Amino acid sequence: MTPARATVIGVGNDYRSDDGIGPAIARRIAGLDLMNVVATVCDGEPVGLLDAWTGVELAVVVDAVLCDPSTPGRIWQTTVDSMPYGIHPASSHALGIPDALLLGRVLDRVPGELVIVAVEAASLDLGVGLSPPVAAAVPDVLRAVLTALRLRGTGSSSGRLG
Repeated sequence: MTPARATVIGVGNDYRSDDGIGPAIARRIAGLDLMNVVATVCDGEPVGLLDAWTGVELAVVVDAVLCDPSTPGRIWQTTVDSMPYGIHPASSHALGIPDALLLGRVLDRVPGELVIVAVEAASLDLGVGLSPPVAAAVPDVLRAVLTALRLRGTGSSSGRLG
């Protein structure tokens, strides 16, 4: 079995409304059977992120974010170092992707490249299901992830991409 060259990490919680965007995208990527790509769901805690992205050339992290002001469903593609001011992980934990990256650098457990696809959340309330604007963004988020994989030479499919 060939080791994964890339990972797609869906950060979030399906039981916190729009925080479920990351897991939803990870499941869709997993269903595509992309060669050399592993998709996983993570709660966003640094140790989980380190475990998911250690040893890969590319990690694409999908997460819901809170912005002020917010435009629910808006998609940001960035790196941690260039993340716009005022965007914060939406999960219920205190630490997030920037913290995991700092820890990973100290422990030499970072991917070759890290891309973040962030989606502005409308609701993080308890409940299952994405809000209408975030649900409407799913195809564009999926396209952004697939483009990031293709631009970096990963994510060839077994014939099921369209």
